[in-house]
Amino acid sequence: MSVQVITDSTCDIPREMAAELGIRVVPIYVRFGDKIYRDGEDISREEFYSRLVTSPVHPATSQPTPEDFENIYKEYCDSAEGIVSIHISSRISGTFNSANIARKMLESHCPIEVIDSRFNSGGLALVAMAAARLARAGKGMKEILAETRRAVSQVRMYGVFATMKYLARSGRVSRAIVAAANILNVMPLLTFRDGEIIRAGLVRSFNRGMDKIYQFVEGKTDITELVIVHSAIAERAEILKKRLASFFPTEKMQTLELGAGLGVHGGPGVLLVALRQGS
Repeated sequence: MSVQVITDSTCDIPREMAAELGIRVVPIYVRFGDKIYRDGEDISREEFYSRLVTSPVHPATSQPTPEDFENIYKEYCDSAEGIVSIHISSRISGTFNSANIARKMLESHCPIEVIDSRFNSGGLALVAMAAARLARAGKGMKEILAETRRAVSQVRMYGVFATMKYLARSGRVSRAIVAAANILNVMPLLTFRDGEIIRAGLVRSFNRGMDKIYQFVEGKTDITELVIVHSAIAERAEILKKRLASFFPTEKMQTLELGAGLGVHGGPGVLLVALRQGS
């Protein structure tokens, strides 16, 4: 028996990659008015971003329920040595809490460990992939959990948002801040600290934001993994990838696209990097 790795759709890992690594992805819910979609299953990224910019109703998101996690955990309890369930930071989503409630419901059935990645998107992806590689190699729970926690401590993220409009619509930032940003014609740089998203600065152009991402990576040593994440700006992601080749081999970089679960808040025009340092 092997260990099953589970995560949620805010990891932005493409379906094919998740299947190859043996990762089960639990979808976040996205609601446009009275229609509810499962992120990555009922609505494609292309359809989501098209609707986001044209719909008069701004969508909302909600985390998977404890019952969602319970049903998925039950699928593996009899066949897996254990389950390692890795999720978006508990500081910004209730997904970790839902998973933990489900774990308690099933704690007598099989070993389940729920891990707070302290990140989302590419950062969560790096942590989940680290665990999945060991699970695929047949390692046990103890070794996989140690590697997962090591990865959490070694991941860093940094990115630029082309607009704060969608953050304002989703209630993640005050409209006064957005109004000031629009007057000053600036874009926010964001990073993570202790599981929370914080502002790392402001830039006056997207190109300057890309420069800041480049400098962020340039200042890091011993990079072992790096992913680039974008929302509907594949060309800019490719430009950044070529620039970062001076620090990390292009063929080893992964490029992911921000899914609906996070795209609700960022909108099109998000570009970020997530990297892991150390062995």
